[in-house]
Amino acid sequence: MIGTVAMRTDFRRLNGHNDRYFERRPEKLVLEGFRYWTNGYETGSVTPWELAWNLYALELGAPVGRQLLAELAYFVRVARQCADCPLRTFPYGAHHLCRDECIALGLVAGFQHDEKEAVKACLEALTCRLRSGDVEDAASGFAGSLADAGQVLLPIPAPVIEDVLTRNRRGTIH
Repeated sequence: MIGTVAMRTDFRRLNGHNDRYFERRPEKLVLEGFRYWTNGYETGSVTPWELAWNLYALELGAPVGRQLLAELAYFVRVARQCADCPLRTFPYGAHHLCRDECIALGLVAGFQHDEKEAVKACLEALTCRLRSGDVEDAASGFAGSLADAGQVLLPIPAPVIEDVLTRNRRGTIH
């Protein structure tokens, strides 16, 4: 996708986990949910939002899925309003991460693991300073609700996020 940075980092190696990163439920819910919800805004179609609902209901059951999907929807809406540029995503199911997807995952994981440097880097990369508090509140709420539902993302260290952001400045665009 034009305007995105492909990040092909092997998170299993970085974090010492054997689970495939894109198949872990928490990462799948955040990443695919972010893709679906963003795509719904971009296309004006409810189909991606229905796909998000199906994913959340299938993975978590309807009551928990409904609550977390509401938190996701609020997070994406606020992020879109406060972002310096239009949000970009890869297509659903892609096993690559673009810059904005890295930021979204880094922000949620940062809140879940109290990684203040990672949260700060993500907020600065995504939003203008005047609106970063709105995105911070929305992302924090989503991260907390995910954790309450037992969906904890792997930590993403601040140096990994900074590497992604540096790659973007160097012009690595796919």
